[in-house]
Amino acid sequence: MLTFIPSSSMATMTSSKILVLALAFFFTCIEGRVHGKTKPKHLHIVSLISLPPAPQAASPSYCTDSPSPGPSPNLVRSLANVYNVLSFGAVGDGDTDDTKAFKMAWDTACFQNKPAILLAPDDYSFMIQPTVFTGPCKTSLVFQIDGTIMPPDGPESWPSKTNKRQWLVFYKIDGMSMQGGGVIDGRGEKWWNLPCKPHKGPNGATLPGPCDSPVAMRFFMSSNLTVQGLEVKNSPQFHFRFDNCQDVTVQMLSIKSPPRSPNTDGIHIENTNNVQIYNSVVSNGDDCVSIGAGCHNVDIKNITCGPSHGISIGSLGISNSRACVSNITVRDSVIKRSENGVRIKTWQGGYGSVSKISFHNINMETVRNPIIIDQYYCQTKNCTNQTSAVHISDILYTSIKGTYDVRSPPLHLACSDSVPCTNLELAEIELLPAQGQFVADPFCWNAYGAMQNLTIPPISCLLDGIPQYIGQNTIDQCQDNLY
Repeated sequence: MLTFIPSSSMATMTSSKILVLALAFFFTCIEGRVHGKTKPKHLHIVSLISLPPAPQAASPSYCTDSPSPGPSPNLVRSLANVYNVLSFGAVGDGDTDDTKAFKMAWDTACFQNKPAILLAPDDYSFMIQPTVFTGPCKTSLVFQIDGTIMPPDGPESWPSKTNKRQWLVFYKIDGMSMQGGGVIDGRGEKWWNLPCKPHKGPNGATLPGPCDSPVAMRFFMSSNLTVQGLEVKNSPQFHFRFDNCQDVTVQMLSIKSPPRSPNTDGIHIENTNNVQIYNSVVSNGDDCVSIGAGCHNVDIKNITCGPSHGISIGSLGISNSRACVSNITVRDSVIKRSENGVRIKTWQGGYGSVSKISFHNINMETVRNPIIIDQYYCQTKNCTNQTSAVHISDILYTSIKGTYDVRSPPLHLACSDSVPCTNLELAEIELLPAQGQFVADPFCWNAYGAMQNLTIPPISCLLDGIPQYIGQNTIDQCQDNLY
C-alpha cells in the first residue's frame, strides 16, 4: 500500500501522474504480448527530414524475460524511442532492397536527444546493400535485430561500383549495442567458390582473378560497443571485424560457417583495445578469434571453438611491418576438431613485440596443434629467410589439457633464428593422442622458458635462462603503444 502525505495538493497530483505512467507502461507490455505479430502497414516516405515516422511502443521482448537480450535497463527506464524499419518503408521479403529504410531509420534514431532503438522485427528477412552507418550519434543507440538481415547474394549481385571488401560498416560510433534474437546471414557460398579461393581451381589449385570478398560486420574508429545474442552465419570473409576501436564487449554469439569456407574468421580485432569476448560458440573455416597488431588488454573467456583454425594472435609483421600486442588473456574455453589450438603466428622480417599473454584452463578435443608458436608463417612456398622478427616474450600456458591429432606434435614452438622467444612458462599441461598410445615429443626451436611442474608430454626441448643477444631492441619499439 502506498500512503501519500497531504503536504500539498501539488504533491498528490505529481504522485498520481507517476502511478498512472507506470500502469500505462505495464499494460503496454501486456498489449505487446498479444499483438506482437501484427505487421505494421508500410508507409511511403518521401523525405526523412520532412516526415519521420513516429516512434513505436517497445516490442514484447523489451517487457518480458526472453532468451535474446533486450535493451539495457537504463534504456527501458527512460522509455527509449523505438524506430521500426517497417515504418520507414522496409518490406522484409528477402528480395526487396531495404537499404533506404534502414538508412532513414538509422538517421532518425541517431539524431535523437534521448536513447533510441532501431528495430528490425522478427518474422522478416531484410536485404541490405553495402552500407556505411555513420556517427557519432547524439544518443546511445540499440540496433535490435530480431529478424534476419542479409546482403545481395554473391559477387554477381553486388553493386558494380561498390567496394567488395565490406558489407555493413559502423563508423565513428560511440555507445551502441547491436543485439537481439535474430540472424545475420552473410550468404557467403558464392564468394567461397570463386576460382581464386584456396583449393577451388582444378586439382586443388588457386587461380588468378577477382578475389575481394566482404567482411560482414565492420566497426571502425568506434567506442563503447556491445554485440550480443545474435546468430551470425556464412560470412563471405570475416564475420566481425573491429578496427581502431576502444571498449568493446562481444558476448553470447553463435557464429557458424562451413569448415572449408576460406578466411571466415569469427571475430577479428586490429588496433583495438579494452576488449571482452565472452560466452560464445564459433565454428568456421579460419580462426575463431584472431588478434592483429596494435591490440592491448583483451580478455577472452568461455568460448567454444571449432571446427576451426583455433584462437590466434596474428599473423603479425607482414611486409616487414611493426606489430605490438600485449596483455591478452584466453581462459576457460574449449577448442575442438581444429587445425590449431592457441597460436601465435608471425612473418619473418617484421618487428615489435608480443608480450604478457596468458592461456589458461583450455580443453583440447582432437586438435592438431594444441600449443603453437610459428615465427615462420608463410602463405606461399617462396618466403625468404629474414633476420628481423617480432619478439615473443612472457607467455604463460597453464592447465591446457585434452587430446591432440597425431598428425602433428602436441607442442610446436618454432621461434625466430635471430630473435628467440623468451620467458615461456608452462604448467599443468596434459595432452594425450586422440588415437593410439604413442605420445609424440614436442618441437622447440630457439625457445627459452621453463616448466613449472611435470607436463605430459615432458617439454625437455625448452632452453634455460635468457639468451645473451636478442638481436634488436624490440621492447623499446612498442613502449609508445602501451598505456
